Amino acid sequence: MSEQKHDYKIAVYPGSFDPVTFGHLDIIHRAAAVFDKVIVAVLNNSKKSPLFTVEERTQLLGEVTRGLPNVEVDSFGDLLINYVSEKKANVIVKGLRAISDFESEMQMASLNHKLNDKVETFFMMTSPQYSYLSSSIVKEIARYHGPVSDLVPAEVEQALNDKFA
Repeated sequence: MSEQKHDYKIAVYPGSFDPVTFGHLDIIHRAAAVFDKVIVAVLNNSKKSPLFTVEERTQLLGEVTRGLPNVEVDSFGDLLINYVSEKKANVIVKGLRAISDFESEMQMASLNHKLNDKVETFFMMTSPQYSYLSSSIVKEIARYHGPVSDLVPAEVEQALNDKFA
């Protein structure tokens, strides 16, 4: 096993963030404490029909991470490993809620490592208070005008209220 030493650790935290939740923010804050720079990268997935546009998701993430000086928000539509290489990052951050997340994420991490062995995947377990939380659950609750203030930042709650008004 070859040992590599990087002076500057740039991490990419990819996701759809439709919408960003307190679970996502937990991972962002914790990653920002570990890495020199964290790029939160909104995936523009042509196969999905998101509630929020890429621009709206990017804007919301920018608003809720503005207090973190080493966090940058961006978007991409290419292969993740290509985006990571383009950004000269050396780590992909993935949040895990349950064992079921690990299976698919492990497969992706192995594939990404095969495509670029200079990039490592860093798995972070979601804090227990957010283990049940997903963007899908938040959208379902908001769609029926249920309370989401314990699940998402105020800016996201307002954006959800506007969408489902």
